[in-house]
Amino acid sequence: MNDIRDLLPGRMRERTFQLKARRDAGVAWHEPQFVECKQCGRRATRQIWAKSLFVCPNCGNHQPIGAYYRLSLVLDSGSFRELDEELAPQDVLGFPGYTDKLAAQTQKTGLSEAAVTAVGRIGGVAVVAAVLDSRFFMGSMSAAVGEKITLAIEYATKNRLPLILFAASGGARMQEGILSLMQMTKTSAALARFSEKGLLYISVFTDPTTGGVTASFASLGDIILAEPGALIGFAGPRVIQQTIGQTLPEGFQRAEFQEEHGFVDAVVPRLQMRDTLSQLLRLHEKGGRT
Repeated sequence: MNDIRDLLPGRMRERTFQLKARRDAGVAWHEPQFVECKQCGRRATRQIWAKSLFVCPNCGNHQPIGAYYRLSLVLDSGSFRELDEELAPQDVLGFPGYTDKLAAQTQKTGLSEAAVTAVGRIGGVAVVAAVLDSRFFMGSMSAAVGEKITLAIEYATKNRLPLILFAASGGARMQEGILSLMQMTKTSAALARFSEKGLLYISVFTDPTTGGVTASFASLGDIILAEPGALIGFAGPRVIQQTIGQTLPEGFQRAEFQEEHGFVDAVVPRLQMRDTLSQLLRLHEKGGRT
């Protein structure tokens, strides 16, 4: 319940947030843990990777990062307040093995679901931020994910705040069937109401963003950004290539390809993301003054 957490001293809330961010980054352990770049094979300890925000200094490949860690990179210190933390997935359809897999994912990641939503500030501007975490069921869209995203949009609408959403997803969660697919229209309808108020929505694609998330709320931003190299599409390139029987262009569906073809407004490196968001928010805030 958010009202109970609001009673916590700000310092305690911020300390809890930072501990979660450090857990996401894997730097809370004393023993060295090595991470290998999936693109060039470079190996280094997590502590060294954390200094570069998990961007390979050798080849520039952007490694996936956890939701709390990502939020810690963009939100002003001391401004984080989580929304709807207790919302968790339910095995409504009684899908075989789903409950056990959910428990295993929570044990592995410390998350209750693939979405984390929060209120905070970026460059002093109040925002609602949402992040999909690919470590939990590949960031797939469950009914709970759809509900958390919708509630975040509605909170932003009610309080007339800008919305920033970082997407990373493999698409719909098959264990929830049609309930998962229904979240596409649910989130899109909430964004339509948000847009009617003239509010700003910035969507940020991270690697990978595919399926129903791409086909719904992730593609509806007023401004669409992407991290370098992010895979963005509905079906994956291998599926498309097998379906049409043709060789796809080099870099097909990657962020740079999407920017070149007008689907993405700008490709922004992780090291520049906070400053870019801050600048966009200030410009919007200035433009909204009468």
